[in-house]
Amino acid sequence: MAAPPSPFSAYGSEIYLGGLADDVPALPTDPDRLEEAARAVLADKPFWYVAGGAGSGTTMRANRAAFDRYGLVPRVLRDWSVRDWSTTVLGTAMPAPLLLAPIGVQSILHPDGELATARAAAELGVPMVLSTAASHTIEQVAAAADSIPPGPRWYQLYWPVEDAVTVSLLDRARTAGFTVLVITLDTWLLGWRPHDLDSAYLPFLRGVGAAIPFSDPAFRAGLAQPPEDDLMAAVRHRQRMFQGNAKHWDRLDLIREHWDGPIVLKGVQHVDDARRAVDRGMDGVIVSNHGGRQVDRAIGSLHALPGIVGAVGGRAAVLFDSGIRTGADAAVALAMGADAVLLGRPFAYGLALGGQDGVRHVVRTVLAELDITLTLAGYADLAQLRATKDAISRLDRGTGSG
Repeated sequence: MAAPPSPFSAYGSEIYLGGLADDVPALPTDPDRLEEAARAVLADKPFWYVAGGAGSGTTMRANRAAFDRYGLVPRVLRDWSVRDWSTTVLGTAMPAPLLLAPIGVQSILHPDGELATARAAAELGVPMVLSTAASHTIEQVAAAADSIPPGPRWYQLYWPVEDAVTVSLLDRARTAGFTVLVITLDTWLLGWRPHDLDSAYLPFLRGVGAAIPFSDPAFRAGLAQPPEDDLMAAVRHRQRMFQGNAKHWDRLDLIREHWDGPIVLKGVQHVDDARRAVDRGMDGVIVSNHGGRQVDRAIGSLHALPGIVGAVGGRAAVLFDSGIRTGADAAVALAMGADAVLLGRPFAYGLALGGQDGVRHVVRTVLAELDITLTLAGYADLAQLRATKDAISRLDRGTGSG
């Protein structure tokens, strides 16, 4: 008797069956065509804000090229008739080891912005990581995530200069049901981004992507007039609050004092930083170079992953970000030891093309390919994948990628 289809790979079956009625997917399943389609509907400025990178784009290309240096080693004649990709990371149960990465100013892609993303994520049970640079408030996004069965959600902090604002943001996130805190460490100064510079485009200077600080009582206490009455003064205050002030390791004590849930540091690329994070009591790290948007000519994140997994040694969660485009990419990162991966630009393109439906389509596509890839490689669950020491092979030569 044939095994029942996985709820993930069943998406492919739905698409093929739709073809019997000449019904084809509204959005592409191929990530390159998805980006091309988003390019066709978006104006130059918002498209390049999402698609562009730092400097000459070397780090963006390095992220993708790194995947060409590693390959899965399939196994055969294994029983994968029943498979289960569910996992729990830092107390968050998820149907597969996939989260939606924190992407700010989503309203430049679609009017519903983070609300559409939150609804699609909740519908699928996939955790969403909300950016401090969101176009909607913490409370609005939480309400959107609760509009279906309540969706798991994490909060990403861009660390403010003033402690009172930091504490206020943490209190709001916790009250709104965000369970894990992600602190982004590589963006205290904005990277050199030629596409944005050439068009003189920074949404925050127009008050876009500032909904969270503008709605925060501690932030508003520092203004002579509320943002509704003096937008530019509020914009200047926001820029001072979030830019140009690097933090140091000892400042993590403040965060721990005011956040009683798991804390994850995002932007870790060096094994010593990963070790130090664990030594400072952090619960996890995200191996990430901000999708190549901050430091040009940095290493591809995937190259950093094995060393950090080894350095952390199971003492904290290790997640992976930067360069994930497909379910097969996610499979490689998981086989290399990541506890979960974060998906970024692809779901943003889906949002631009179809709002909530577009995000749902992209996430279902990635989950379906993840399931099919690992199943055909001979694995039925994450425990089996991680117990296999030779699931990944480093290739002698990469094919290159752009």
